[in-house]
Amino acid sequence: MVKNILRFFRPATWSDHRHSGDDAHRRLRKLQWSVFVAITLGYGLFYVCRLSMSVVKKPIVDAGILDESQLGVIGSALFFSYAAGKFVNGFLADRSNIRRFMSTGLMISALVNLALGWTNWFIVFAILWGINGWFQAFGAGSCVVALSRWYSDENRGTFYGFWCSSHNIGEALTFVLTALVVSTLGWRWGFTGASVGGFLGVLLIILLLRDSPQSEGLHPQQLSAHEMPGGLTAEESVTEGQLGVLKSPAIWILALSSACMYVSRYAINSWGPFYLEAGKGYSTLQASSIVSIAPLCGIVGSIGCGWVSDQFFHSRRNLPAFLFGVMNCTSIGLLLFGPPGLVWLDMAAMAIYGIAIGALVAYLGGLMAVDIASRKAAGAALGVVGIASYIGAGLQDIISGRLIEANKTLVDGAAATYDFTAVSIFWLAAPIVSVLLALLVWKSDPACHKSESQEIE
Repeated sequence: MVKNILRFFRPATWSDHRHSGDDAHRRLRKLQWSVFVAITLGYGLFYVCRLSMSVVKKPIVDAGILDESQLGVIGSALFFSYAAGKFVNGFLADRSNIRRFMSTGLMISALVNLALGWTNWFIVFAILWGINGWFQAFGAGSCVVALSRWYSDENRGTFYGFWCSSHNIGEALTFVLTALVVSTLGWRWGFTGASVGGFLGVLLIILLLRDSPQSEGLHPQQLSAHEMPGGLTAEESVTEGQLGVLKSPAIWILALSSACMYVSRYAINSWGPFYLEAGKGYSTLQASSIVSIAPLCGIVGSIGCGWVSDQFFHSRRNLPAFLFGVMNCTSIGLLLFGPPGLVWLDMAAMAIYGIAIGALVAYLGGLMAVDIASRKAAGAALGVVGIASYIGAGLQDIISGRLIEANKTLVDGAAATYDFTAVSIFWLAAPIVSVLLALLVWKSDPACHKSESQEIE
């Protein structure tokens, strides 16, 4: 049984089909776009199954089913299991058939969301949401390995940035469609709607995603050097590449920087609607709509960041990462400490935040580490960054929940008012630390630049 399971996830081997010259070129382009659509839309639907809890928090508290601290623990269960899963599954993705690996993760995540709509028990929520976190971690590693296998060094950053828009697509769908379902039918149907989106994603991945160029019969001799996918050019073994990732100080510093950035990211994703409802008096639909501006604008940051760094900074991400980091800090400061009652200011802050976080999720959340790592260890590089990032996100949820509950005042024994000062300071300090840490790897070059300089010497 164990052997059958391992065989199911094993990467596909060379196909018996061979293609010549022009046919190989056209087939490569067609397959690259098929893979790109699969990982972008498929991973966006991973997010629908991950962020459903964010939309239902206030209705669940209002219904008396769970309190804020319990929601913080539940949220952290996902983040901690996702952190461990992203590390382990990132290493496994380097060695797996990514179509099977990714579709399996999303299918189980969808089933978990379906089950959550039928329980009221805190312990069941925590266990199921933790299971969801582990299988959510099948997604990012598969996508980054796909990018490493199917795209060359010259355009990987561009397509990585475009792929990162999947985060924003999933967040926008969650904060608009899931919020609409919750407002109309109640929180239980919010989980059910998310599960339906997940099952659609599974079908999309199965139909469009391909494991590797080798599995589709593409051969290095049939392609020019500049279009050569990483999956056909890497000479280093997977094991050697993964060990190199674990020994790289720059990758670990980037991981810590990403962890602090993820504190701010999931403070907005997890608690943004709650903060706008309880702190600024918006309705559930209004609060979710304002927060949804961030992922919509984040598409601009995600799509543009890779192309800009490839075209204007020779695939070096340090300076643009610094600029977007400053934008992130500024936007969060405006949202949390700006004058109340100004809807346009909250919307503007979310727009700036969205652009900045869209770029930073690409840069700090993986691309800068993948640049440094071996092509055959892209999943491992993402795993190291991922475990740090989601430990930060998990700690954020626990700390945020406790700070919010500790500064809650009951009115007439029922209604509650909140003082968000302490948690706001926490939410703003984290991205500032992230920017400072990223400056420590300012001189680190992508692996492709190192190899170029070695050839020149």
